[in-house]
Amino acid sequence: MSPAAPTPCARGEIWLVRHGQTEWSRTGRHTGRTDIGLTVIGEDEAKALAEPLASHAFGLALSSPLIRARHTAELAGMTEVSSDVRLLEWDYGGWEGMTTDEIRAQRHDEKWTIWSSPVPPGTTMGEQATEVASRTGALLSELRPVLSSGNDVILFAHGHVLRILTATWIGLPAVDARLWALDPARVSILGHEHEQQVVRQWNGRP
Repeated sequence: MSPAAPTPCARGEIWLVRHGQTEWSRTGRHTGRTDIGLTVIGEDEAKALAEPLASHAFGLALSSPLIRARHTAELAGMTEVSSDVRLLEWDYGGWEGMTTDEIRAQRHDEKWTIWSSPVPPGTTMGEQATEVASRTGALLSELRPVLSSGNDVILFAHGHVLRILTATWIGLPAVDARLWALDPARVSILGHEHEQQVVRQWNGRP
């Protein structure tokens, strides 16, 4: 009699949900720690997440403390969600509230992006991409026991912090997160292929 095949190690997935539209995301303004709410469109986008998420069980649900993320989770029907400061959006410091075009004009640099130069202080001290990667890496480390038990995790947060968290998950430097975009109220999934940590779905519509 042949020996039974080994049972694959159970590994959960990490579902990433960017918050719905805000007035600042609609107009392209860098929205870090400014606690701005959803637009009517953003609320509708969040509600559209409820049905697909309701059919899935999560062992843990976390949200950025900012209202745009928390409200998205609530409208998506997630009733037991804990806040985690490590999911706060990138602190843009002196660039908070400005559009890319405004910053390029101020710097006289038509090729500037958030990834291309250090973030200056403003009303807050600002934060560098590597610092965002450090806090998201710490969060990922704490999620490993949940994932190893076969339970899935869902995170409600913001565009840049979720992109950098993804880079950290797949072993890339924070700056490489510039290579993938994330739209409001979209769902992405991180998981495994064998032992490799991978992106299983990106920027999906509910």
